[in-house]
Amino acid sequence: MAVRHPTPPSASPSLPPSPAVPPAPAALAGRIARAAPSVLVLGDALLDQWLSGPAHRLGRDAPVPVVELAETRSAPGGAANVAANLAALGARVELVGVRGDDADAAVLDGALARRGIGTAHTVTEPGRHTVVKRRLTTAGQTVARFDAGPAGPPRPETVAALVEAVDALLDTAPDAVVIADYGLGALPDAVRERLRRRRDEIALLVVDAHDVAAWASLRPDVVTPSLAEAATALGVSPPVTDRPAWGVRHHGALRDRVGGADVLLTLDVDGSLLLPGGPGPVLRAAAAAAVPQSEACGAGDTFVAAAALARCMDATAGEVLAVAQAAADVVVTRPGTAVCDTGALTARLAHADRGRVLSVPDLLAALGEHRRLGHRVVFTNGCFDVLHRGHVASLRQARQLGDVLVVALNSDAGVARLKGPRRPVNPLADRAGVVGALDGVDLVTSFDEDSPVALLEAIRPEVYAKGGDYTPQMLTETPVVERLGGRVRVLDYLSDHSTAAIVERIRDAEVSS
Repeated sequence: MAVRHPTPPSASPSLPPSPAVPPAPAALAGRIARAAPSVLVLGDALLDQWLSGPAHRLGRDAPVPVVELAETRSAPGGAANVAANLAALGARVELVGVRGDDADAAVLDGALARRGIGTAHTVTEPGRHTVVKRRLTTAGQTVARFDAGPAGPPRPETVAALVEAVDALLDTAPDAVVIADYGLGALPDAVRERLRRRRDEIALLVVDAHDVAAWASLRPDVVTPSLAEAATALGVSPPVTDRPAWGVRHHGALRDRVGGADVLLTLDVDGSLLLPGGPGPVLRAAAAAAVPQSEACGAGDTFVAAAALARCMDATAGEVLAVAQAAADVVVTRPGTAVCDTGALTARLAHADRGRVLSVPDLLAALGEHRRLGHRVVFTNGCFDVLHRGHVASLRQARQLGDVLVVALNSDAGVARLKGPRRPVNPLADRAGVVGALDGVDLVTSFDEDSPVALLEAIRPEVYAKGGDYTPQMLTETPVVERLGGRVRVLDYLSDHSTAAIVERIRDAEVSS
């Protein structure tokens, strides 16, 4: 996921690389949102805050920057951030933990309520301080961090209320239970014992804990340790080099130490590994980009949430890893404690597997994320049956007109109506795979009608690019695009580059041979 420190080249021989995880279908994000799994999150909920402003001078009493406070931002942290990510991806979430009765608790409750997260079973302890992590920043740099929180474990009456809350929510048979244990006291032994007694009623148990070995007796289905947490569980020092190989080498010992669970091991800049609890290969997902650790706040929470929801959908082991890594990749590009929503996850998965045909709902979800980023959408369409130089030139030129290029392919039935019963030569899935492999193409979809007008109405592109020997006035789509606020651009035409001519030459060669 994110970079903690530079990783020098390995000085010792490594194991053979693990197989790369195949891309997960972008449609999986939409499936999760439509299914809306119910998830119970148990753990340490805290408040993340950023206090920021300009710093123009050093203090007279000490050589430190004087920050002129201008803005305070708050976000759910810890278990509350796991819950926020689950909700953003479409889950129905209940959060159980211990809150204080101070002003910070009210801020956290408000942030959770705005995200639709249930907190009715979270226990308020009078006089307890809410855990808060505050960061002082200026010019995008963190100057200091100061934490506050409870001085001791929950009181006996608070623990009893926590156990009662766990019982009540397990009675509702949630699709998954996620443990977010940061060692701050929200999960005392009595809560663990109650979960242990009712373990057979829990359909899916996912554990994200600083001490993953402490949960082994509950036989979790999935654990998600960082490299440091995995090393702690084994009682060894974390490696500085060759980290993926270290994970593979310690697969068996780590699996046994955490109760036989599937281990999703996060490796920051080196991505993540799936170390299966049962039969199956070790898989590796690469991180999309290396970012400073200061920009990776909460990425592990996002990873856990996405992995849990993918498991709820009976995704394959590889899809679970790919979805979790993709979601984490989204949030490391965002400032502060961020979440990954359905649109962002769809866009990330679609980018990783550009040759897959997106449904219109999934396409719109992905474009929503692009537009949130201010991207200019270019749309073009065609059969693209036998890809040739003219197609490639047109698509490259179209991509230069904006930030994201959507290519809509005529369906097989549509190609047959337009080109004749002997076409297409290549079916839709094959055409999409080839077109999507071109560097300039970002998203691929299809349409069955003879005209893409309905798609244009749905997508509302800033630019409609059309290749061929046309003028805008000749295109029936032009009035639609202009009514939607877009513009039409006719791309350069390369003569003597025709799919029909290529197909005819091939058939002539077959006849003469």
